[in-house]
Parts: sequence; C-alpha cells; structure tokens
Amino acid sequence: MMAAERFKWGWLDLALLGAAGAGLAAGVLAWALGDARTAAVLWGAGIVPVLAGLAFEIVTSLRRGEVGLDIIAALAMTAALLMGETLAGVVVALMYSGGQFLESYAARRARRELTALLERVPRTAARFEPSGLVEVPIEAVQPGDRLLVRHGDIIPVDGTVGTGPAALDQSALTGESLPVRRAAGEEVLSGSLNVGAPFELRAIRPAAESTMAGIVRLVAGAERAKAPMSRLADRYAMLFLGVTLALTAAAWLGSGDGSRALAVLVIATPCPLILAVPIALIAGVSRAAAHGILVKGAAALEGLAAARVMVIDKTGTLTSGQPELVGEEALAGDPTEALRLGASLEQASRHPVATALAQAARGRGLVLSPPSDVSEDAGAGVAGTVEGRAVLAGSPAFVRQELGTAGDALDRAFPNDRLAVVVAIDGRPALVLYLADRARPEAVQALRALRRLGVTRSVLATGDRNEIAGSVAAGLGFDAVRAELVPAQKVDVVIAERVHGRVMMVGDGVNDAPALAAADVGVAMGGRGAAASAEAADIVLLSDDLSRLASGVGVAQYAMKIARQSVFVGIGLSSAGMVAAALGYIPPVQGALIQEAIDLAVILNALRALGGPRERAERVAPFRPPASAAGQAR
Repeated sequence: MMAAERFKWGWLDLALLGAAGAGLAAGVLAWALGDARTAAVLWGAGIVPVLAGLAFEIVTSLRRGEVGLDIIAALAMTAALLMGETLAGVVVALMYSGGQFLESYAARRARRELTALLERVPRTAARFEPSGLVEVPIEAVQPGDRLLVRHGDIIPVDGTVGTGPAALDQSALTGESLPVRRAAGEEVLSGSLNVGAPFELRAIRPAAESTMAGIVRLVAGAERAKAPMSRLADRYAMLFLGVTLALTAAAWLGSGDGSRALAVLVIATPCPLILAVPIALIAGVSRAAAHGILVKGAAALEGLAAARVMVIDKTGTLTSGQPELVGEEALAGDPTEALRLGASLEQASRHPVATALAQAARGRGLVLSPPSDVSEDAGAGVAGTVEGRAVLAGSPAFVRQELGTAGDALDRAFPNDRLAVVVAIDGRPALVLYLADRARPEAVQALRALRRLGVTRSVLATGDRNEIAGSVAAGLGFDAVRAELVPAQKVDVVIAERVHGRVMMVGDGVNDAPALAAADVGVAMGGRGAAASAEAADIVLLSDDLSRLASGVGVAQYAMKIARQSVFVGIGLSSAGMVAAALGYIPPVQGALIQEAIDLAVILNALRALGGPRERAERVAPFRPPASAAGQAR
C-alpha cells in the first residue's frame, strides 16, 4: 500500500504500534520474572493484531492487482509464530508497525504546504446589500456583487478593486515574498491576503470558477496518479521478493536450520522500496508548492525531473503578453502633445494597445483629458474629439483611409518586428508610436538555469509571424524557432522534438492546451493564463514568473535523486544483511533490528527532499531583449 493511501489509517497505525509495543514490554517483564512460557504467549499476542492488519492490506492490494513487499513482513511474522520465535516476531511486528506510523507521519509532514493551501479557502464573504453589509456563503457570490475585504481577510473570489489601492500578500499562491499593490480597476486573485486597509471588491466570476477553487481542485487530484518510479519500484519489489524467497529456501535447505531462513525474512522486512519512493516524491511535490509551483502528482514531478527538451510559447509565456511603448517617430508638431492627445482618445477603447498607450502617457506624467464623440473600428483604430481637436489613433492603414490624400505620407513600409500606431491631429499625421511585447526580464536567466539543469534543447513555438518570433528569440539561445503555428501544429512540434528526449511544453493560452496535454510534462503559466491550459497541464506556475520553472526542475531533480539514493542504499544494505543471515552470522532478533534501522535511515533520508537543493546565489544584470511586435492586430 502506497504512503498516500495510508494517510487515513494514521490512527490504526498508532493502535497497531501500541499493541506490538505492549506485547513486547509485557513479555519482557514476564521473562524477567522467570516465566518464559507466559513471555512467549505475550509476544505472540503482540504479533497477531499487526499480522491481521497486514493481511487485510495485502488482500486489498491483491484485489487491485498489486503485489508488494508487505508479503515478506507477513511471512516473517507467520514463520516466527509457527517456529516459536515469538521474540523475533514481535520485534518485526513492532518495527513494521512503527515504520508504517512513521511513514504516515512523514507523508503528512511532507504535504504541509499543500494542506496549507486548502486551509486558506474562505467560507463566507461580506457583501453589500440594500439592507447593509451581509455575511453570505461564498457560493452565493455572483459576478458583479460588491464585497468588502477587511484587513486580514482572504479574498474569497476573483475580482477587481473597486476602491483602492489594495495591499495584498500573495505568498501562499505565488511564493512572492513581498506584498503587492493593486490600484482601482485592477484584477486580484482569490486566496490572496489583505494586509492593508479594507477595500471594496467587485466580483468578476463565481467562487466555483475562481483561482482559489481551481487550485483546490488541482491539489485534490495532486496525488491520485501512481508515479512511474513507484510502478518501477513495484517491478523491483517482485524481483526482490523472488530473491528473498530463494535465499530463504537456500538457507533452510543448505543448513537445515529454520532460524537462518527466518533471519533472512526478517532482515528483508519491510523493504525501503515501499518507504523511500513515495515519501521523497510527496516531499518534492510539497517543496514545489512552497516555491509557488503546483505539481499535479508524483508522476508530473518525475516528468519534470527527466525533461531534456523545452518547447515554449511566446505571447504571455516567454513574453508578458502586454504591449509596451518602445519608440516613436515625430511627423509634425510637438510629439509629446500628440502622445497626450492620442492617449486621451485611447482611454475610450479596451484594446490592449489602447491601454498600453494610456499607461505610457501617464507614466511620463502627462495629464489626459476625457474624449468625446468617439467611434471605434474594432481592432483597427479610434476616432474622436479631445479638447476640441479631431484626433485619430490606430494602424497606419486605418489612419490613411480616414485621412484620404492627407495620409499619403503613411503609404510606406513599417517595421515587421513591432506594431506601429499612428496619431493624427486635425487631419494631419503627427506621430508614429512603436509598441512591442518584450521578453520577460527573467527569461534569459531562467533559460540559462534550465540549461545548467540538463534541459539541453529549447524551442520557441508560436502562432505569431516569423519576424516577430525571430526578434523575440534573438539573444535568448533558442535551438529552433517555429512560427505561424496553429494549435495542431504545436502538437506536431512537441511530438517531433521527442527524438531529442522527454519534452516539457510551457504555455499559457487556450491554444496551448492541446500541446500541453501532448507533452511528456505540460507547464502552464497560471498567474493570468487560461483555465483550459491550467487544466491540461501537469504543472501550474502560480505566478507568471519563468524563473520559478527552473526552481521547479531543481526541486524535482533533487527529490528524484533522494528517492533513488534511498532505494539503492537501502536495498544494498538489506541484501548484504540477508546474505550474512543466510550464512548464520545474524540471528532473527538482531536481523529484525538491523532492517528496521535501515528503514528508519531511508525514511529520514527521503525527508531531506523537503529541504530542496542548495541553490547557488547568482546575480544577473537586468536583461533588455530586442524589441518585438505586440502581436495584436490594430
């Protein structure tokens, strides 16, 4: 039975440990008083409940088609009872039940960070109603509801700040150590902690669809799948079981001494294979959660550790997905005034380019005026009046069409690797603004870190134009760039890259979901990524920070290293002890004590995966990649 399945049996493990301990202690007391017969009976009484519980586990496992090394423990205790070696048998029972209890405790300890996420789920919300502020179940909150988030409250649903700014602690969700500030109108995630003044929150989705609910669903399913290494351990378990039984038979037939055969059995009980692997992997999942990385089970952790190829999406993954103003070209008049008037007009549009221009103007300290008589050609441009002046802002084609012959100067080529927005004032082109979707500042550091961790090949796969993809990839060290891809073609890229090793796909949008599902391990950017990509992925970065991906790979590789180390060292020591027992050098009681010492050592070693690898501190200068296009039609 795997460690994850034993969580609910913690009380039973404690009861069986108590029964075995009481039987051993009472028997020792009777033996000290000179009553050997009563001592043997008491020791046997300590064996029986543990053996019964173990038999139930074995039958349950066999019904699922699983055969584990618990059988050796059952054989050892049964043989001890039949041969009258009840002291050796009760030591096996005590150490076995103690190992199960320690394993359950260790696994619960390893899951602490995951459990902490579940404990943060709020049950109620303070909603503004005509009668006043009313505490309602979060299931009753609907989009558009106005909620009050008090100091110290966990945000119950995703929403936007109604009155701000809001100071939020998102460390439990994203791993960010410092509070973040959100202005009025900005989106905030459920599960964040309000560490500032009370503020009004306007719900944008119901509780069942909010970020925290999605995380809870992911956590609930995080340990259901049996990891490939655990299945591999089962195959080794069958081999080890066969070797143990063969050596037991050889010891008995070769010497005629049944105690040698019993010693072989007890020193092989239980095997570190059934202890070290699940604990180390669960510890790795828990450690990853502390880094803001949600791993959907041990299988995903193993896949992350083994990844040798990374296929990564561009917009919203390698880049922020938000255009930025990167340059300008004055055509007539004062460019600063043209920017102010153009940004004032753009306030009327919800297009990402319009938002970026308005933010850029405010960032320069420009005071924007409210526009009037606004009309918008969706995706092309906006026309209107600002301070009594006719203003146009949009793509060169849009502005040229609107101006007629006055826009002939715009009949020229514009750079393909960035987005051009023209501002015209009173019927004359005045300013060309260039926007780009930059690579994330941490991208170069994250890619270098992944190289050091053994991800030997990286491929950029995007639906954007070749010029844009090449501009973003320049200087980042990609081995290949695949552009102008539809979702099905991204899947083809993932499949083709498997010739180079196990493939990790990193994406954020709905269009990435098929490729995430097709990869050996899919990683979704969960901070602002689409729900479909998070559901399709094996791993979710709870903040849009690529550096966390390298941290996750490091944690996964360390957990796997600890698991293998515990298994091979434990099996090696057990095998050496079994040979010594078969040759008559170790009697049954000492054999049981030796084996349980080995098991204790591998459990404690597996728990080292909670600490994670020692990370070398490296400082990398801020990275400014070449400008690239925003990828937004306008």
